[in-house]
Amino acid sequence: MPQPTAPVYKIGLYTGIAIVVANMVGTGVFTSLGFQVLGIRSGFALLMLWLVGGVIALCGALCYGELAAALPRSGGEYHYLSRIYHPAVGFLSGWVSATVGFAAPTALAAIALGRYATSVWPELHAGLLSLLAVALITIVHLISQRAGSRFQIVVTALKVALLLLFIGAGLLAEPQPLAFRPSAPDWQALCTPAFAVSLIYVSYAYSGWNAAVYLAGEVEQPQRNLPRALLIGTATVALLYVLLNYVFLRTTPLNMLAGQLEIGYLSANQIFGVGTGQLMGAVIALLLVSTVSSMIYAGPRIIQIMGEDLPALRWLARRSRRGLPVRATLLQSLLTVVFIITATFEQVLVYAGFVLSLFTFLTVLGLFVLRWRQPELPRPYRTWGYPLTPLVFLALNGWTLAFLLRDKFAESMLGLATVLVGLLVYAALAGWGRMRRKISVG
Repeated sequence: MPQPTAPVYKIGLYTGIAIVVANMVGTGVFTSLGFQVLGIRSGFALLMLWLVGGVIALCGALCYGELAAALPRSGGEYHYLSRIYHPAVGFLSGWVSATVGFAAPTALAAIALGRYATSVWPELHAGLLSLLAVALITIVHLISQRAGSRFQIVVTALKVALLLLFIGAGLLAEPQPLAFRPSAPDWQALCTPAFAVSLIYVSYAYSGWNAAVYLAGEVEQPQRNLPRALLIGTATVALLYVLLNYVFLRTTPLNMLAGQLEIGYLSANQIFGVGTGQLMGAVIALLLVSTVSSMIYAGPRIIQIMGEDLPALRWLARRSRRGLPVRATLLQSLLTVVFIITATFEQVLVYAGFVLSLFTFLTVLGLFVLRWRQPELPRPYRTWGYPLTPLVFLALNGWTLAFLLRDKFAESMLGLATVLVGLLVYAALAGWGRMRRKISVG
């Protein structure tokens, strides 16, 4: 039976920006500040976390822009690392993206959605609500690509409008007695292990700045639109994040935030009062749908591309008559359900953050390798500030990974174990492929 032809509909610049913004704005910014406050009590240092995270994300987006323009195919890190290093490294990245990179963050967004909803409506069951959200959004994205694209733009626009409303109201609200002007101890806090570990929470909140590259093969004029989508989306979110966390810290006492997950809900109660705060909490829960949606939209493209390249996974490459990766989407949603049922929020966050940072590190490092190995490769866009930009990204990312290995050893080892399992799977698939070739030749 012949494969369906590729979809005619192409993703434009605005959808690309919406995917980047929607992937970034969601679980991390509305939940992670409570974990950061446990180790850092300086308003200046807490804001610097989000500023440094924004610098890392912008440097990464600049680097990915060059890779996306030079190697314009869907698949993200899987495609880049396969071309730059070796198919085995690309497979490991795809394995991590399939098992952790999208399924785990989708689960985190769905869990946060459930927690926010039950803080407003206690009679609801958070777990069941999380599972229901994943199921319904999966169905939307299996209907048609055009419907999924339009849905993504609408919910992302609503999300940004909510953030702007929240920030504006927070700047007008009565401030808490927390100083943001740095003193000597505040500067020293930037060099502590607590700051480095907290940076992984922030990096997770910023993860998604590379989301558009996973759909490169479906983007209209990818050499032009992909770098623009990455940069505009990332810069927009970095500005929103710094302002939003300033509002959280300005309006809500640190002791109230410490260890809490529903940061947006707590801050909304301080800004608007309990009644309106509950309404804002409900709106935040609804807009986390955008984050779940964007990941269910982008993630399956990696699984599909792996299926195109690896005979043993060919069944995952099949598309519906409308050009949608149905099997890959269902697999990712199934893995998301497993994460929702079996893991706690903080463990999944640290585990996912470590593994994702490891492969973005290798990808940005690959920018140097690709320029050295293939200097003649057409590069419609070149990284601004090269080589300083990728070096800043590698230094800050590497520093965070080193401290995370030391202070969150169990979660880091679990991440490395996931990579090791992926290597074993690759070896098994490669051996199976060689055996099939021998049988066919014989």
